[in-house]
Amino acid sequence: MAALPGAAGVVVAQTEEEQGPAGIDLFLPAGYDLFWSAVVLVIIAAVFYKMVLPQMNKVLDERAALIEGGIEKAEAAQKQADEALAQQQALLAEARADAAQVREEARAEGTAIVKDLRVKASQEAERITETARRQIEADRQAASVSLRTEVGTLATELASKIVGESLEDSARQSRVVDRFLDELEASQAVASNKEA
Repeated sequence: MAALPGAAGVVVAQTEEEQGPAGIDLFLPAGYDLFWSAVVLVIIAAVFYKMVLPQMNKVLDERAALIEGGIEKAEAAQKQADEALAQQQALLAEARADAAQVREEARAEGTAIVKDLRVKASQEAERITETARRQIEADRQAASVSLRTEVGTLATELASKIVGESLEDSARQSRVVDRFLDELEASQAVASNKEA
């Protein structure tokens, strides 16, 4: 029976070699596979390092430069926009101040013009009133002279008829007319004093 266990061992060993690796050997590749895989990996890595990686770095650097340039441009544009906004606000404030000053000047000019027009209107009214007074006085004097002449003529004719003598002498006629008008004015003055 001793021979049997040995023969059985040989049979078992042959069946294991025919079946392939078992246990942990299933996860570990054969040595030659590791060697050739490492050679291919080194070749691919060298090609990647020499050809692909510089191109990728170049593209990434260009993109980074574009992004940084875009950021700088955006910052510059923002700065310009802020400056333009500040300048516009300053101009707007200045325009508002100018408008307020113009408004105040216009009010002052308007007040001065109104005052000047009132003074001119007052002066014109006084001038018109004075002219009217002078005209009235001139008309009154003309009426008085006309009235004296007419009343004098009528009084002279009446007195001539009453007295029976002619009063054609102008000096005499003038004295009679003046005396008659003076008496007439005196009687009117007394009458107006009694009414008051």
